[in-house]
Amino acid sequence: MTTSETSWLRPVHTSMLSRAEADRASVGDFAEMRSAATTRVLVLVGDTAPLDSERRLIWCSDDIALDDAKWAFLGRTSTGDAALTAVLAEGSEPPFTAAGGWVSLRRIAGALDADDVDAFVTALSVGRWLWDAPFCAGCGAETEVRDGGWSRRCLSCGRQHFPRTDPAVIVAVTSSVDPDRLLLGNNALWEPNRFSCFAGFVEAGESAEAAVHREVFEESGIRVASLTYRGSQPWPYPRSLMLGYVAVAADDADALADGEEILSVRWFTRDEIRAGLAGTSELLLPGGASIAHALIRDWCEGAP
Repeated sequence: MTTSETSWLRPVHTSMLSRAEADRASVGDFAEMRSAATTRVLVLVGDTAPLDSERRLIWCSDDIALDDAKWAFLGRTSTGDAALTAVLAEGSEPPFTAAGGWVSLRRIAGALDADDVDAFVTALSVGRWLWDAPFCAGCGAETEVRDGGWSRRCLSCGRQHFPRTDPAVIVAVTSSVDPDRLLLGNNALWEPNRFSCFAGFVEAGESAEAAVHREVFEESGIRVASLTYRGSQPWPYPRSLMLGYVAVAADDADALADGEEILSVRWFTRDEIRAGLAGTSELLLPGGASIAHALIRDWCEGAP
């Protein structure tokens, strides 16, 4: 499986969501678009969305009553015949009952199909930015929303602001001598039997590859001999783009936790990982919604 064939370690697909960037400037105050019979609305309350009984996102018409909500233009269906929008409310009660419940992205992303993941992540990412960044970072004045929720313009100094994405690396470390071993770490915030890949934000002036070398060494004591990019995952908690890598350790014996962020590191065999993924051992691994799970699963399913 090569990088060009994957996104978040999944086959590339033709998404239902066409971002329709050229249409953003004409959205205005949403009134005309929202009143169109074909417009579909995804309602988010906090970071939860409504699911039907088959665990698909529920898309609504414009008759949703939510106080003090933020609207965003997500794009159009791939055929171009319907506008897709999102409305995000903070801390409100869900406006209707959903057969599959109101579920957070963290909990459900691994079980959603690719179209629903695209829409959910996009809506949550833009919606959170609309809530979190109402003022100009330059002069502190109020900003006005433009381009269907994809930009803000400062009413005082005229600056334009756009939704931020912060790159972060996440790395599965394999053995230099035994292809059947994977190094994982236990974070200080977790229970002792939970392990995952090593991760951290790309720092200012740093390449993603340099961040892999630095983060892996800082957290596990391992120097990276080689690395391979495997795929990416947008993750709006709060606004990350997770860049997934598999790295090979230069010397397995160097493995040592930093003792602060990572309390312990351990080499796991493929059989131990298989049992953890299957839930038949005490080993707790990342949930199916995360790229960490995908990296570990992808390694486990490989040779030997």
